[in-house]
Amino acid sequence: MRRRDTADLAGSTALGAWAAFTVIALVVVGGHGAPLRVDRTLLSWSAGHRPEVAVAVARALTATGTGAVPYLLVALAGAVLGRTARQRTAAAAVCVACLALGQAARQGVMELITRPRPPRQDWATHATGWSFPSGHTTTSAVTAAVVILAVVLRAPRGRAALCLVTGCWGALVGLTRVYLGVHWFTDVVGGWLFAAGWFGVCLCAAVKWLPPRFVTALTSHAPGPADAALPPDQAPSAGPGQDPPGRPERSRSA
Repeated sequence: MRRRDTADLAGSTALGAWAAFTVIALVVVGGHGAPLRVDRTLLSWSAGHRPEVAVAVARALTATGTGAVPYLLVALAGAVLGRTARQRTAAAAVCVACLALGQAARQGVMELITRPRPPRQDWATHATGWSFPSGHTTTSAVTAAVVILAVVLRAPRGRAALCLVTGCWGALVGLTRVYLGVHWFTDVVGGWLFAAGWFGVCLCAAVKWLPPRFVTALTSHAPGPADAALPPDQAPSAGPGQDPPGRPERSRSA
């Protein structure tokens, strides 16, 4: 995919996510933070289905959605994207900045909307701050998106499985917030949409504003054994004025 097409796709995705997020935010603000029917239903179900083992697993999983774990994951994803030491450092810095700025932006929105959390007697873990959008959900979703991008661009095998595991982790962290009673379901949906919008903006900005050579180095695929095994009719065609690959250079008259 060309650079401009990638930027357009990321920008369109961000625009759609922001539009959906705005709708939910307006509903929350218009209702003065009151929970919707789906919020009450899922909280009631969660409070009535909390065996000790499930709560322990949910707490362990939800703990990975904040703190050092997301930053370590995005830094590792950036390091995987680069091919040289300088590229790895720069890519890791860009990925960490994407997550940090996204958290700051989400915090600002949360302080602006000031939606109360569910009743404290329904909590099964510790929580602070306002409720919408969910911070753990946003952080884990942005992290999952960055890691999936690195997997798609760099993993030679098992991409589908790695992407599935990463995506499930990002989704489950958000759902544990509802299960543990510290967020309404619409808080989690808002976190997912905020993360999608933020990641789309960051990807669009990176593709457009980073030096072309840097973007090309990050997104180019190294030729593998499968490329060498391609039959002649499927091998990459030579450009105008160039000899086909694999043929000796023809002599040219003076």
